Amino acid sequence: MSLSNTLCILREMPKLWADTVETHRHEVREAIQETTIALVVNQGLRSVTMSQIAERTGIGRATLYKYFPDVDSILRAWHERQIHSHLHELVEAAERATDPLDRLTAVLHSYALIVHGSRGHRDTELAALLHGHHARHNHAEQQLQRMVRTLIGDAVTMGSVRSDVSPEELTEYCLHALTASRSLASKAAVGRLVGVILAGLAPENHKKPTL
Repeated sequence: MSLSNTLCILREMPKLWADTVETHRHEVREAIQETTIALVVNQGLRSVTMSQIAERTGIGRATLYKYFPDVDSILRAWHERQIHSHLHELVEAAERATDPLDRLTAVLHSYALIVHGSRGHRDTELAALLHGHHARHNHAEQQLQRMVRTLIGDAVTMGSVRSDVSPEELTEYCLHALTASRSLASKAAVGRLVGVILAGLAPENHKKPTL
């Protein structure tokens, strides 16, 4: 190997080393978060300790404290990662379709499954902790509302969704109705719920009920 080639490799090594270390840290952080959430779901929030997390993850307590100062900070990091992942999932669902109604359907169904999958975390003090993480949670809700409102507006323009109710009101209708997914027993039931919601969006439903 020539001297110039050797020097090129040596110059690249710091970057390669940094990338490897960063990847390792990312994997350790994820392992800590997943271990913690599993312990909390099984035992309850206030019974989980940093010692348990370190033992279950297979790292030393000193190493664990280099990543997170306490259990609450681990759970907040997990929650933020979940939010980012869910938003990315919804964007991907929308991008898989081209027809406005199909895009809306895909996003509503994906969101319903996300809500359905989160039901196991709502029976503990974990819910109160995570919903106290207001800034990031509220920003994600706003992004979700904008996404659904835009998709509904596109579908209205194409004549696929009723136009006698504003996209803002239809967005509220969809998102509130989809919270029922949390209490449903199966994914098939979630699919039926989404079908009912879509029926409420259909253009032919213009006749107002008699009060």
